[in-house]
This record gives sequence, structure tokens and C-alpha cells, in this order.
Amino acid sequence: MTDGIAVEQMTEEQARTELLRLSRALARADRAYHGQDAPEISDATYDALKRRNAEIEARFPTIKRPDSPSDRVGAAPGETFAKVRHAVRMLSLSNAFTSEEVAEFDDQIRKFLNFGSEHIDYTAEPKIDGLSLSLRYEHGSLVQAATRGDGEEGENVTANARTIADIPQTLTNAPDILEVRGEVYMSHADFAALNTAQAKKGDKSFANPRNAAAGSLRQLDATITAARPLRFFAYSWGALSDPLAATQYEAVARLSALGFQTNPLTKLCKGIDALLDHYRMIELQRATLGYDIDGVVYKVNDLGLQSRLGFRSTTPRWAIAHKFPAELAWTRLEKIEIQVGRTGALSPVARLTPVTVGGVVVSNATLHNEDYIAGRDSKGALIRQGRDIREGDWVQVYRAGDVIPKIADIDPDRRIASEPYVFPEKCPVCGSDAIREEGDSVRRCTGGLICAAQGMERLKHFVSRGAFDIEGLGAKQIEAFWSDPILPVKTPADIFTLAARDAANPLQKLKNRDGYGEVSANKMFAAIDQRRTIPLARLIFALGIRHVGESTANLLARHYGTWEAFESAMTAATTGKGAAWEDLMTIDGVGAVLAASLVTAFHHPTERAAIDALVEQLNVQPADRPVGNSPVAGKTVVFTGTLERMTRAEAKARAESLGAKVAGSVSAKTDFLVAGPGAGSKATKAAALGVTVLDEDEWLTMTAVP
Repeated sequence: MTDGIAVEQMTEEQARTELLRLSRALARADRAYHGQDAPEISDATYDALKRRNAEIEARFPTIKRPDSPSDRVGAAPGETFAKVRHAVRMLSLSNAFTSEEVAEFDDQIRKFLNFGSEHIDYTAEPKIDGLSLSLRYEHGSLVQAATRGDGEEGENVTANARTIADIPQTLTNAPDILEVRGEVYMSHADFAALNTAQAKKGDKSFANPRNAAAGSLRQLDATITAARPLRFFAYSWGALSDPLAATQYEAVARLSALGFQTNPLTKLCKGIDALLDHYRMIELQRATLGYDIDGVVYKVNDLGLQSRLGFRSTTPRWAIAHKFPAELAWTRLEKIEIQVGRTGALSPVARLTPVTVGGVVVSNATLHNEDYIAGRDSKGALIRQGRDIREGDWVQVYRAGDVIPKIADIDPDRRIASEPYVFPEKCPVCGSDAIREEGDSVRRCTGGLICAAQGMERLKHFVSRGAFDIEGLGAKQIEAFWSDPILPVKTPADIFTLAARDAANPLQKLKNRDGYGEVSANKMFAAIDQRRTIPLARLIFALGIRHVGESTANLLARHYGTWEAFESAMTAATTGKGAAWEDLMTIDGVGAVLAASLVTAFHHPTERAAIDALVEQLNVQPADRPVGNSPVAGKTVVFTGTLERMTRAEAKARAESLGAKVAGSVSAKTDFLVAGPGAGSKATKAAALGVTVLDEDEWLTMTAVP
């Protein structure tokens, strides 16, 4: 497991494993919260999950997963309502939890825009804890209302939205096409009255105002919605036939003038100091507002700058949610347990006497690694003033950015254990030596595939959401099949022979076992067959090669195109030398450690045999190729030197949006080198290879939008 490891102490492989776990946990939470209006975890826990995911992606940007929670908005719309495809995507926001992170948000914007020291104007407004809604008006009339859904497609709740008093049915002097975005919510007083009425009728009470609002809006009977005290704050927009204004603040004021309720605490702030002052003011008023908020949203005020900054996959670069802080609690550490992950990492987890932290009962906390337990960081510096952690200690637990809470400190005056905790040097699962390589903060089991924990965790990874994602065959089923005496699954290839082995089995059939039936067994076999055809990137990621995350798998797939080309290149490559190695190293985002891990896996006899046996069962689809009329679509571009009219990040984002592949070094496969002042050796190499060299103006002309 990697959920007990601090982000700053993670290796790249641990980060990959943790991102997979977080993606699955957040996907489940999104389905429960957005799709079923029945959250399984608290908002604070959800924020902790999202923040840990964001922290890992920030530290390891090259291994961001294609199904990253950062790239997901909400959850897929349910089957109850008709679907609505949003003309403009409904995005989520990235989060900040400290003033330092707000300053970093401002700094990233300045760097992206190449701004100097002048301040940037922002708007700040309370972040309403409700249900996102998009209202479409045509020629002044409300024609459609849709929930956010997964950001691309939502549910048609027009009839229900028409019953909300805060939502105008008609508008005067509005653009011909206007999509107003905002939040449906319920006030504290109305929520209390609703629950009182529910109790009198003998009906189920709602857990909180957000659930009540979401459940009320998503009623099949609009008369039920009409009887519920729903409210609506407008704060944004989607499709427009004409601009509302030149700035965020003026556009929100225009929405107010059109008849929408906008939050009176929205303020124009000059610079981050003003933002933080307004944040503190709203935080002080939080308990008296009469409705739930969980932070303050900051947005760049100038809409022209918003356009330049653009978007990440599901979040705008020009906005962030500054969330309110977590809480602390003291409890006893009953036991330290060691868990073994897919790559052999030994991760210590604290088993706690259950305690409520931030409204959630927790019984586990991360202990990161053996250094953290001993009272030092990965560089040997003292933490907690050098106080170690022992079983039986009273510990301070906090919930901020992690799915499993952290231990901040211990109370030495209440200590009962006389001896320090001794971290194991043997794997607790297979007994193999557990060694710690130089520069690594984690001790790892050397047993490899003979270690049941590693083998099983690799199979769980193989069937995970970002990999083969086989319906009906998840972690629980893998654990059962791993030790099954009749239908064992020890390698990925074994999964694809399950049906044939079951059919040939003269003993008990799967359909006759507890937990299965003919329908469920056949459904699982069919789901396995559906995954015999798999995209190249998913296959590469599913192999579970150390340091190869989903983002890296996509880079490799785009670079090589087909499994045959990828397999041939890995077979031909020799670590540190040769044409195949050099070609691998030209991929922007692939370093020497990652490349060596790939080559080692394909040259290891046991690993290679497992890969070959798997591929024999599959039809691997080639990677998608860029399409469109851009002159750089499908081309490989390298940037070097100092760009004067845009930052390197902006240039790279622009190239990739036009279908280009951005490489980190020049090779014979490079199509264009964009060279600014100080280009140096890359320009020299490009000239020698006959690569087309462009200056910044030529590049901008070539990639100009018609």
C-alpha cells in the first residue's frame, strides 16, 4: 500500500500506485455523491482525496493518469432522466488549502502569462455547497435546465428547475443564447423545516442541506420539487451568442441585472493579499450565513486573460477554490502494521482507537516510512523534535490532504512503550529480504513475483479502472481467484483463459459456486472477452512496470503507435546505449530511470514470458493519431532557448492542442525545432540533421488559428 506514504517522500513508482488507488476511490465517491445523491464519505474526506491526488500529480507531472480525478468532473448522469450534452463543458475547480498554495496559484498564472510584478485583479466569492445547474435561455426564454453530470453530459431537469423561485422563466435584454451556470442549494432554516416535516410524515430525513437539495432537484415528479424550498445562486455562464461583459465581476453584475440571485459577498480584489483578507472575512461569517459553504472561489477578473490561460482537462487555469481548513484530534496508536504493495514497498499504517476528526470517524493513519516513525525526514533532519512513534503512544491526528489521516505529533508524557519500534528487514508476507536502496525512502521486498502480496497487487492493478477495467472482476475477485484450487489466476494471461478452463473443468463450475450464478459467471466471461481488444496505452499501463503510469503509457503509445513497434523497440533497446535507447529517451517526459525500468522488464525472462503470454490473448489497438488541418498535427516539435512572446508551458500546450507531439530532445524524427535566443546545442544538432528550424514568430504564424 502507498496510502501511508507522505507525498514528499514518495518514489515515482509509489506515486503511480497511489494515483491508481486514489482514482478508484474518487470515482466511487463521485458516483455516490453526484449520481446517487448518497455520499459515502464526508466532504472533508473527499477534499483530502482530491488534494493528495493533486499533490502527487504536481510532484510527478509526467505520470498523471488518463483517468485522473483531476480530469473528471462529477459523475456520469443517471438513467432516470433524459441526457443533455452541454454546449460548453461544465468544469470543476482545483483546490488550495493554504495561503501558500494561493500564492502559488497566483505565481503560476504570472509565469504562464509572463507577467511582471504588477498585481492581477481577481474576484472572490463563497463556494456554495450545493448542486451545479446549467440554465439555457433562447431569445429570453428558459428552454432547458441540466445538471453537471460528468461535465460533458448531464440530466435534463427542466421541469423541476422551473419550480425554483430564484430561476427566472424569461429574461429581458439578454443575449439570444445564454447559458447561466450556478448552484442549487437549501438554506439551513429551510433544511431544518423540511426534516421536521419529513419526520412528521414518517419519511426519511436528509443528512445535510446539499443532499436535500440534490435529491429534491432530481425528483421524477416536479410537484415534489416545487414543494421543496430550493434556491439558486448564479455565478458563471456557458454558451453565449454575445459577451456579457469584459470582466468576471461585471459579467456577474450583468447576471444580477437580468434577474438572477448572485452572492452579495462576491468582491473584486486587487492581488492575493486582498483575496486572503476576504477569505478570512468570509470564514468568520461562515456560521451566520444561513447556508453551507466550504471555501472561497478565486477567479481572474479579466476575461481576456481567462481566455489566454485556458483550461486543463477539467479545470480552468484561471480559477481555484480555497477550501476551509481541516481539524485535529488525539487518540491512541494501538498497533503498527506493515502492508506490501505491488512494487514490494513496505508501508507502515497506524491502527488507531477510533476518533472523530472533522466530522468523520477514523481508525487508520499514515506513518509514511521508517524514517518518519523514527522522527526524521528522508534527508535525516529531525521532525517532531526527533520524537519517534511507538505502539501505544497517544498521537495527534489531522485530516488535510490525505485519504488516510496523518499523525502530526505524539504526547511523550503519556508514553507507555519503553522500546522504539523496529522496522522489519524481512517481508512480512513472503519472508524475503526487504532492502532500502540508496536514495530511496522506502524499504522493498526483494521477492518479486514469488511474493504473494506483490503478485496479487499487480493483478489488482491489471484489472483496475485505468487498465483493463473488467466489469465483475475487481480486487475482491482477484483475491479469491489467486488462491482458487480449481481456477487459479496468477498471471494476467490466466484471466483470459478462465472461461475455457471453466468449461473444461470436470469438477465444480463457476456458475455453481457461492457468489455466482449462471448469469453472473457468463457476464464476467463476456466482460473479459470484451477486453481482449484493448488500446495500446491501456495495455502498457496495465503491465504494471515500475515508473510507468497512465500519462507515461499514453506518451509511449503515441510515440510508437503500435504494440509491434513498441515491443520491438523495447526488445532492441539496451540501457544507456544504442539507437533504440536514444529514441526512447527523446520522448518528452521519459527519463533514464523510467526508460531503464521499461527495458529491464522486457529483458527479464519471467516478466517477458508473462507479457508474451498475455499479448497472445489480445487484439491491441494502435494509438490514435492526430487529426485535423493543422500543419503541425502528427509532427514532432522541440522547443529550445528563450521564448519571448509566450512561456514554454503556453507554447507546449498550444502545440499539443493542435495535435503535435512535443519532444524533449532533437533526433532524426524531429520535424520542427522552435528556437529562441540561447538555443545552443539543440539548434546545432537540428541543423546537422536537416530539421526545420523556426523562430518564435514563424512558429506563431504556422500555428495561428484561422
